[in-house]
Formats: sequence, structure tokens, C-alpha cells
Amino acid sequence: MAQKITFQTSKIIKLNDFLRKELPLEVAKKIDLKDSQCEFSNSKIRRLILSGCVFVNNQKMNRPAFELRGNSSITVYFDAEKFFYEKQTNDIDFVLTEKDILFEDQNLIFINKPAFFPVEKTIVEDRKNLHQVLVDYLWKRFPELRNPPYVGIMHRLDKDTSGVIVFTKNRPANKIISETFQNHNLTKEYIAICPIPTQQTQPHAKSQNIKVGDSFTVEGFMGRISGKSSQGKWGFISQKDGGQFSKTDFIVESKVKVEGIECLKIKCILYTGRTHQIRVHLSSKGFSILGDQIYGNEKSKVGKRLYLHASRLAFTNELGKYDIESEGLF
Repeated sequence: MAQKITFQTSKIIKLNDFLRKELPLEVAKKIDLKDSQCEFSNSKIRRLILSGCVFVNNQKMNRPAFELRGNSSITVYFDAEKFFYEKQTNDIDFVLTEKDILFEDQNLIFINKPAFFPVEKTIVEDRKNLHQVLVDYLWKRFPELRNPPYVGIMHRLDKDTSGVIVFTKNRPANKIISETFQNHNLTKEYIAICPIPTQQTQPHAKSQNIKVGDSFTVEGFMGRISGKSSQGKWGFISQKDGGQFSKTDFIVESKVKVEGIECLKIKCILYTGRTHQIRVHLSSKGFSILGDQIYGNEKSKVGKRLYLHASRLAFTNELGKYDIESEGLF
């Protein structure tokens, strides 16, 4: 999660030079930095600015060489995990086509997101993302527009997760969709593919007694359990320690064989939308999603991708009634 860091200065100095000098000192007050992290490189500072995380006098500033003059207020939204650890080794080169659009009207557009593709701009310079690809796609449809068409991000899927995601096409729709998500007045379903636990992989897991046709629910308070400057990992923590309530229903639908591994296909119905919620909830029951490098056991980590797919998104509000499905996880 990004932390808000503010500065005041009367110096005449380029923005990137100022941040390279001052930002490490402020970050060190909030997190423990390793020796290798204490000096922020020019390229990291440049990427931070270009990604839209820096504001000067309340205006987003994307120009690293912008010159600060007079009394300037600088605000930085700093995400330590992304700044220090983000990688892009397995990003795909995705080109949006008509077949990737699940439904569209004058207000909303539902996209079938591929795995290995981020939803929005990140700190990595020139990294492609679904939001920008969609803007480009719509602009090509309406080349007479002088400015890029509006596309609003209402929710997100992890880079490695595939499936249904919705964007707004105009600003009046933002408030309506935002309230729909905030109030949980919607249905969100996912499909997870999990290797069948064995005595060797999960010797004490209750999941060994769960079979096709069974259903179960996991709920509890969740929060981050890893360090702020390390790879993000979430788990169950107490409410008094900042945990947020989470709940998921699970239905074991069938047995499937994926990448030569006997697995269970599990439907996941979310009541809340916490970070890594499905992955944490399933692992707490002894299931690990195939391809999960963070919460998986040795058997499940061998998957070529994270086999988690947003299969259905449904809601009704003043914009209309929507029930959009995406089939075909593998």
C-alpha cells in the first residue's frame, strides 16, 4: 500500500534531483532499508515520477526535469514493494481486439483480461497495461477525437489473474459503479484450480476430506503479514492490529487434470475484496492454487501460471442490469 510523503522546499532545483536527495531520508523513517536500498537510482526516481506518483502544488507532475521554484509543496505516494521489488519478466505483449470485449454499452466496457498483464500503469517505465491498451483501442475506433477517450478504472485484478474486469466510459458512471463496489452490491465469482492435496503435500490439512460437490466458507480478518519493503504477503491478523473482515464461499465443482497434475476446480464467491483474499483463504484450508509462488506448496508452484480466473461479474444499478461471464481458464 502506498504511503503519503510530503515535502516543503524553497530551493530552485529539478524535481528528480530533489527527490533523489530527500526521498531516501523520509522513506528510511518509515521502513527499515537495507544498505543496497539507501541510495535511490536516477532511473528509479524517474520511473516514480513518470508513473504519476508525484504531485507538485497539488498538480500531478510527470516531468522528472521539472524545475521547482519558490515555495513548493511536493507529495509522493510511495509503494515500497513496487519501488524496490517489481519485476516484469513474464509480461505478455497483449493487443486488445474485439474478441476480448465481453460486453459494451454507452457507459461500461467489460474486458476479458489475460494473465501476465497489469491493469494500470506501474512504476516500471514504458510498461504496457490494460488501461492504456483499452484507451488506444477506443481511440482507433474514433480517430476523429482530438484527445484520448475517457476510461475509468473501477477495480483491479492482479497481474497474474485473468478474467472479467469492467471499466467506465464516462465520468458520470464512475460514482454509480464506485458505490456498487464499495457497498458490495454485486456478485463476483472466480474459478481456482488446486492440486488435490495428498498426505505428502499437506499431511495435516483438513482439505483431504473435501470432495467434489462439497462447499465450505472461510472468513476472518486479513492484513499484510510481510515487511513493507519486501514482497507483499497477506494473512489472517486480528482486527485490533488493522485486520479487515473477509469472507469467501467455495464450491468444489469437479476434478480436472492440468499440466499433468490431478486438480480440483473450485468456484469462489466473494463477499469482500481483500488483497490476495482467495489465495489466503484457500491456503488456510490446505488448498494451494496451481502456479501460486507465494502461498503454494512445492507441488502447486510448478504451474506455468497462477490458475485463478475471474469468471463472473454481476450487478444491477441505475445504469442497468449486468451479468457478464468469462469462460475458459485453460
